[in-house]
Amino acid sequence: MTSSSSPHPDSNWQRGFWCLIGTQFQGAFSDNVLKWLVIYLVIAQKLPKEQLDGLVSDSGMYFAIPFLLLSMVGGWMADRFSKRHVMIGVKTMELGIMVFATYALGSGRIALQLVSICLMGVHSAFFAASKYGSLPEVVPLKKLSWANGIMEMLTFLAVILGTLTAALLAQSFADKPAWSGGILLALAMVGWLMSLGITRLPAASPGKPFRPNFLGDLWREFRWMRTDRDLWRANLGNTGFFFIAVLLQMNLVLYAEQVMHIEAMENSALQVALALGMAAGSLLAGKLSGDHVEYGLIPLGAFLMAAMSFALGCAGISKGLFTVCLALLGIGGGIYIVPLAAVLQHRPPADRRGAVQGAAAWLSWVGICGAALLQKEMNIRLQWTPGNIFWFCGACAVIGGSYALLSRPAALPALLNRWKHGRLNLDDGSA
Repeated sequence: MTSSSSPHPDSNWQRGFWCLIGTQFQGAFSDNVLKWLVIYLVIAQKLPKEQLDGLVSDSGMYFAIPFLLLSMVGGWMADRFSKRHVMIGVKTMELGIMVFATYALGSGRIALQLVSICLMGVHSAFFAASKYGSLPEVVPLKKLSWANGIMEMLTFLAVILGTLTAALLAQSFADKPAWSGGILLALAMVGWLMSLGITRLPAASPGKPFRPNFLGDLWREFRWMRTDRDLWRANLGNTGFFFIAVLLQMNLVLYAEQVMHIEAMENSALQVALALGMAAGSLLAGKLSGDHVEYGLIPLGAFLMAAMSFALGCAGISKGLFTVCLALLGIGGGIYIVPLAAVLQHRPPADRRGAVQGAAAWLSWVGICGAALLQKEMNIRLQWTPGNIFWFCGACAVIGGSYALLSRPAALPALLNRWKHGRLNLDDGSA
């Protein structure tokens, strides 16, 4: 099963694409600045270990809950209305959210700051389906893997800069954090202006009815997706990726605080190494995929993630080697996720692409919530060390890579054969 026809991008698609990328970059950057700013402000209070572990987990949960409740609504909006109009509306909503975040930061009340993170989760839940669903309509089909590589690369660069910026703001405005909110409000205005340049797109399914029972709608999408083996497997792989990635990221914060005993700026530098690797891996995956979806990259990326996760869990690892392993782990993650994202965008028909993206986002946030809950259990109840949790992440990546390898046993050998003969852009077993 492959996608049906969709609006064919014209020869001037680049302007709309780069406006979409710029809008996405700003949103991802602001998400990460706000989330990590709150975390760093919490860490600065030198709370007891158990309370700190709980608040780090809660920050992830507050951002994830809106995706569980609203991803299918975001998918319906992406099909029912012009995806461009949805994205502009969401960026307008962000302006109000950042006004509230400014007040929350200025008040110093952790509860309100967590609510502001939750509101940004609402923003991103509505934005996600239109963002990913619009790519096949904005860029030519042969550029889809490349476009996904660019989007994922710049998203992880936004994570890098957002993490660093959050640490800088936490230190620079420690006594007046409302200034940080004012900066985020200004950035939200920039994102809104960029969204106006996104390619004009017609509604894919203007008569699509709204179903308030999102669980029933979700179940219908799952049943439909299971008729397409590759699409369903891509959903499972996407969910597994976000489960591992979020568990790794939360564990990294606690490892830096409890094992390395380093300050916020050094902590953020480790997050940067991971995100920089993800950016490089995403760009590399887009390049290696050429003009098709390269399934052979999926197990390759998973096994690299696994190897580096096991290395991170080793006792006595030096800070320099730890940082290198983080970057390599990120490269594996980028190589893994880009082909999966391309499958999720390419295979659904145009009139239900938004619903599929909404369902995929819902599943990915189930993985994220699962990671947040499990991190809390492993740290507080099971008393696992951060090293043990890194090893657990490695084992999960091995399972994911093995499943991908068994699902398409010819994909990785075909990729390696093309590498051997220098024919990376030939289509063999593509979508």
